[in-house]
Amino acid sequence: MATVPSTPPVAKKVRTERTHHGDTVIDNYEWLRDKDDPEVIAFLEAQNAYTAAHTDSLAGLRSEIFGEIKSRVQETDMSLPYRLGTFWYFVRTEEGKQYSVSCRCPITADDDWTPPQVSPGEPLPGEEVLLDSNIESEGHDFFSLGAATVSTDGQWLAYSTDVVGDERYTLRFKNLTTGELLDDVIADTAGGAVWSRDAKHVFYQTVDDSWRPDTVWRHDIGAGTDDVKVFHEPDERYWVGMGLTRSRRYLMIGVGSKITSEVYVLAADDPTGEFVSVAPRVEGVEYDVEHAVIAGEDYFLFTHNEERGGVKYENSAVDIAPVADPTQRRELIGHSSQRRIESVDAFADYLTLSYRENALPQVAIADLRSIEGIPKADDFEPLAFDQELYSVGLGGNPEFVTPSLRIGYTSFIEPSEVMSLDVATGERTLLKRQVVLGDYNADEYTQSREWATATDGTKIPLSIVRRKGIDADAASPHPTLLYAYGSYEASMDPGFSVSRLSMLDRGVVFVIAHIRGGGELGRHWYEDGKTLTKKNTFTDFVDSARHLIEQGWTDPKHLVAEGGSAGGLLMGAVANLAPELFNGILAAVPFVDALNSILDPSLPLTVIEWDEWGDPLHDPQVYEYMKSYSPYENVGAKPYPSILALNSLNDTRVLYVEAAKWVARLQEKTTADNPILLKTEMSAGHGGVSGRYKQWEETAYELAWILRQTGALDND
Repeated sequence: MATVPSTPPVAKKVRTERTHHGDTVIDNYEWLRDKDDPEVIAFLEAQNAYTAAHTDSLAGLRSEIFGEIKSRVQETDMSLPYRLGTFWYFVRTEEGKQYSVSCRCPITADDDWTPPQVSPGEPLPGEEVLLDSNIESEGHDFFSLGAATVSTDGQWLAYSTDVVGDERYTLRFKNLTTGELLDDVIADTAGGAVWSRDAKHVFYQTVDDSWRPDTVWRHDIGAGTDDVKVFHEPDERYWVGMGLTRSRRYLMIGVGSKITSEVYVLAADDPTGEFVSVAPRVEGVEYDVEHAVIAGEDYFLFTHNEERGGVKYENSAVDIAPVADPTQRRELIGHSSQRRIESVDAFADYLTLSYRENALPQVAIADLRSIEGIPKADDFEPLAFDQELYSVGLGGNPEFVTPSLRIGYTSFIEPSEVMSLDVATGERTLLKRQVVLGDYNADEYTQSREWATATDGTKIPLSIVRRKGIDADAASPHPTLLYAYGSYEASMDPGFSVSRLSMLDRGVVFVIAHIRGGGELGRHWYEDGKTLTKKNTFTDFVDSARHLIEQGWTDPKHLVAEGGSAGGLLMGAVANLAPELFNGILAAVPFVDALNSILDPSLPLTVIEWDEWGDPLHDPQVYEYMKSYSPYENVGAKPYPSILALNSLNDTRVLYVEAAKWVARLQEKTTADNPILLKTEMSAGHGGVSGRYKQWEETAYELAWILRQTGALDND
């Protein structure tokens, strides 16, 4: 075995100054931002070699874990077919192939809503391949499929690909009757594509220099004419999205910042017409729009957080208004401090409400067939399940008219399921359960909820997953992984993971801290962990770690922290706040040079982030606050634990330079001998490597490091 170097590569120092609000900062590692500089690439490659030397001893364990993941996955498989138009659509995977194959087969009868029998590896009658991503990816180190959208008449496929990792996609069109690819090729799109109802036009988006989707274009299939710009959003705070209602009656453009939104609508049978705003943009007000048909009349359903009667509807309410006059809104479902409404979906015979309550996602359904006129809030019946912790949501239901609804369900210990729900009777029929090969038995594992107490007295929910028989025992602390995200109102909901079994089966306790900045407990939970309350996110995580130690689950010698992207910022802040609590910190694509990035409006996505973090460029208070927690700014002479930072050279969301600078400064400042490691994927983007086998290898790499740092290997 090669000798493990005792010291990491040393980055040269180039003095760079920046001054804001009278404060001058010296940054010796800003030169690492230029990835066209051969010295930068050399530094990253040297760090990769240093990291490889420190993890080579885990090669056998990585191979073992990869084998475990592979042995539990049914490699030759197919998704549950869903009905759309006159076809069943599904995706196949084949053993030995990195990517999936998109397929369809014809529906034999108009009244046939029973999906064809799934037979992995066996073709269905009349099956045809729409797109084989294994062929599309040939010759590329990275591959990502963006759009894969079939026209409303089933004749055309619009699909887009990214072979670099920078999330700029090339859009192409395939005639599904002849298999011919059109000469129409559109480069540098945002990835999505929406067909008009007449299947003659495709709408797509492009991005500005900051990677913000800002413009919607209309492409006329095979016309040979220039594409038409149908919408442009000049305000750099707003992100533009595009879609078609489930009823296929309306095309919609959604424009949103972190706190404000606006929706524009166009009748789908008038694709060359002009999009019109449904409700004016009001700073601080977010709303979504869904089209519904109730008692033969067309309505728009508004999910919004407006202020009414002096009360801010922070957890959202639902209004209904006639399409003919959207200003005539009346309340359908009121606001509740205990329930966070996330969306309303409309079908010909049902309305479904997706919401969050008790830190769990929920679904309630109103059966329009049993209601006269407009439904009331009490007409929505929630779906109930037995587990303490679970996730439930609508499954793939693309058709407006459907005799039943597909519902998705999972928990930390139960593989994901798709069931058909007969709304009238409540009968549930299992359509497909995720296959876990081998001897997996959910009864051998357990999940539970505990509540940590934050410094300010706030109760923080923790989800704890482990094998049965492993309980809190201060005399015998357990290897433990504590994970969190805590930004953008994102909720870390219960979900099953095949790869996680490799940890649990080695005695690791897996814990998710549902800290402020996320959305698990409603909008206030998010508001209390952003901008000038952002530090709650970090102290919540530290208090969660202390809770696990105090309750006897683990101790600092067996505790590892993990987070990625904005959760990587969390990891950097926690490393500065409480390095003594952890034996390892895993930070994936970490947003650790936060202040410097948010100060520069020329960087990708910076301006739209001001609603999340604050605007330090123009606000001295925000500047001081961010400077007080930004991980890179606060690296000091401390005994940092072992740290593994993972990033990608072509990431356009969190630039590689953030982790590179952070690790360089950590390696310079740490007073401990624990290795600080940086691993950079040289041909990938924000999501890391592509291809399922490569992703399993990367997962095995991370899990092997986690197992070592938690001390789980000491029991082998």
